[in-house]
Amino acid sequence: MYQFKELKDTNMIVEIFKTNVQKESDRDYVVAVIQNQFPDYKINFDLEDCDKILRIEGVDLQCDSVIDYVSRLGYVCVKID
Repeated sequence: MYQFKELKDTNMIVEIFKTNVQKESDRDYVVAVIQNQFPDYKINFDLEDCDKILRIEGVDLQCDSVIDYVSRLGYVCVKID
């Protein structure tokens, strides 16, 4: 018979940030830096949106750290509430 593993109830959080990242190469660089620091985060950008949206999904998101990393790379990063 089949066995099912019990899935832990995880509190996945999604945070949205407004950025000024314009180019795909810049997007790839920012994603690589964040992914290196936070390998469990799911990260993507919507560069077609007027706010150049950065979307991050994960458990125990460290928003201030994300904003700090992106800012240190020379980009604007503001959490959208």
